[in-house]
Amino acid sequence: MPNLPVIPESITVHLGPADSDAENVTVPFLDYVANVASSEIYPTWPESAVRANIYAQISYALNRVYTEYYRTRGYDFDITNSTATDQSFVYGRDIFENVREIASELFNNYIRREGSVEPLFAQYCDGIEVTCGGLSQWGTVTLAEQGYTPYQILTYYYGDDIELVQNAPIENVTESAPVVPLRLGSANDDVRIAQLRLNRISSNYPAIPKILRPDGIFGTDTEEAVRKFQEIFGLTADGVIGKATWYNIQNVYIGVKRLNDLNSEGIALSEVTDQFPDVLRLGSQGGGVSNLQYFLSVLSQYYDSIPAPGAIDGDFGQSTLSSVKGAQRTFGLPDDGIVGERTWDAIYRAYIGIVSTVPQEYVEGNVVLYGGVPLQLGSQSDAVRLLQEYLNAVGATYPAIGRVDVTGYFGPRTQESVVAFQNFVGLPPTGIVAATTWNALTDLYSDLFRGGAPREGQYPGYEIGSTGGGAS
Repeated sequence: MPNLPVIPESITVHLGPADSDAENVTVPFLDYVANVASSEIYPTWPESAVRANIYAQISYALNRVYTEYYRTRGYDFDITNSTATDQSFVYGRDIFENVREIASELFNNYIRREGSVEPLFAQYCDGIEVTCGGLSQWGTVTLAEQGYTPYQILTYYYGDDIELVQNAPIENVTESAPVVPLRLGSANDDVRIAQLRLNRISSNYPAIPKILRPDGIFGTDTEEAVRKFQEIFGLTADGVIGKATWYNIQNVYIGVKRLNDLNSEGIALSEVTDQFPDVLRLGSQGGGVSNLQYFLSVLSQYYDSIPAPGAIDGDFGQSTLSSVKGAQRTFGLPDDGIVGERTWDAIYRAYIGIVSTVPQEYVEGNVVLYGGVPLQLGSQSDAVRLLQEYLNAVGATYPAIGRVDVTGYFGPRTQESVVAFQNFVGLPPTGIVAATTWNALTDLYSDLFRGGAPREGQYPGYEIGSTGGGAS
């Protein structure tokens, strides 16, 4: 599913039941709406009835498109014309003129429940030969003749908690599956969406462990949840979210949330709100840029074709641009200097390849590269053990950072120490250790170990311990 519903420029219709070998046709969405309305209702009906029916027909079709109902099941179309499951569409038929005029006015409007994002699965039937829990097509005529407005007709059948979304954006809708598979170390909105879905699915399938923080960072707890999901649903249990796993997660999520049901559990706006920038480019700033700069600074030491990005300062300037372009040329990508999914993945994978050759163990005085996987509350690994060693060593000079037990488990005490360190060096106090925090911590550790003891007053407000510049 895309984050927010949009009106597709076109829709692909299967001219038969889903499992038949019937033809697929792709038509403009407006033409589809006008065709369905002309095939299912009479142009002589009162205008309020025609409008109410078209609203329902649009919302029904958009629900199929938004949830990728058929595509998550492996089909290459958006909807069928089988009235057993979908709505009537007669390819090539004549369209009633007044119906097309109304469809042209309404085709980028739809119904949704208050507090929900997805288009309402606006179930309906003719109300004479077939009755259902949704809208009665012939019943709309009676209500319209009684003076009901289109919205009043819709609330009569679907309840008072619906609203009409008007002038929704029109876009070319593409598959929602990530271009690059999501794996340990990935950090983006697709990861967050997968985490939220897995947590909801786990309520119905308790064997899937909960992800402590669905924050868009693919850590070990997310990998464990993905593996268990894959095991339960007969997929290769590699802990990686590729296209097959993505759509299986979506398919199960749709089922447990009943998104293709008139009484859907609904999707809240908070579940689909973007929290990560789509791309990093010249002028971008923030933690994502700092992490990128860290990776590039390491790669520049191993690849002559990748210049150093300059300071790791979170500011995407000309030096970072040159470094990105060098990386893109090195890895066979268009050198536009824009860091999208493919460029980020290429840089990250190359970095991980380097890290895998470096021993990940604490040796006094040595600095180990960031392991590539963000560390946070609940993480448990040798990388956490390394983190704790570095925190203790730095904390010997800066007591406000505090000591932690070296257990390899990232608990509340470790989080407190991380936050104290981040505050100390002026980083956002997230309590999460990604490349920027790791780099700042190991840089300070290295300085202290080599005798670069701080001067009194260098960090106002922080007491300097009696151990001087040595590490412990």
